[in-house]
Amino acid sequence: MQGYNAIVVFDENADKMLMCKRRRNPYKGLSNFVGGKIEINEDGLAAAYRELEEETSITKNDIILSHLMDFTYHFGNCYLEVYVGKLNKPVTVSGDENDLYWSTLEHNFFDTTQYAGEGNIGHIMMHIEMFKKELLK
Repeated sequence: MQGYNAIVVFDENADKMLMCKRRRNPYKGLSNFVGGKIEINEDGLAAAYRELEEETSITKNDIILSHLMDFTYHFGNCYLEVYVGKLNKPVTVSGDENDLYWSTLEHNFFDTTQYAGEGNIGHIMMHIEMFKKELLK
């Protein structure tokens, strides 16, 4: 079973989150969280930090990630680990895999014409809102 991660990154004030506009399928042209593949025998949290740095230049020194939830797709033979964190200082993000941007939080993240994941982004954002005090301290 192939593992993937999605990483929800809030800015240092927790009033914006980092999104990417996908350049490739699946979800080409839609906004998504950053993330990627978990390598065989790689720890999930280590993979999240690795992907985050590769795709955004954000390092372990800039953020503490918390493991929020997992999704297992039995028919797709894959699983997704979701991590969330808040930057501890302003960071200039850069990456060449997708177009990165900071999104405000008042969007309809369930809108599948704008956001990847068949509504999962909205679902994840609702759970983050429920546990915001613990997650974004």
